[in-house]
Amino acid sequence: MTTQVREILQSFDMLPEVDKRELSTEIIKRSLTLDEPPLTDEQLVDAAEELFLELDQNEADHA
Repeated sequence: MTTQVREILQSFDMLPEVDKRELSTEIIKRSLTLDEPPLTDEQLVDAAEELFLELDQNEADHA
């Protein structure tokens, strides 16, 4: 992940929930027009694993 992407994500994390939803919707819409091949099963599994590990860490931090 590039520094620029990390900075965008940090900015996203500071937004109010309403703005997060609005931005997420807009990013998804724009992503649909990208000329990219579909993700492989392995890429989807890796992304899911990363997400669940992050969620587990967030739960542990707030327990």
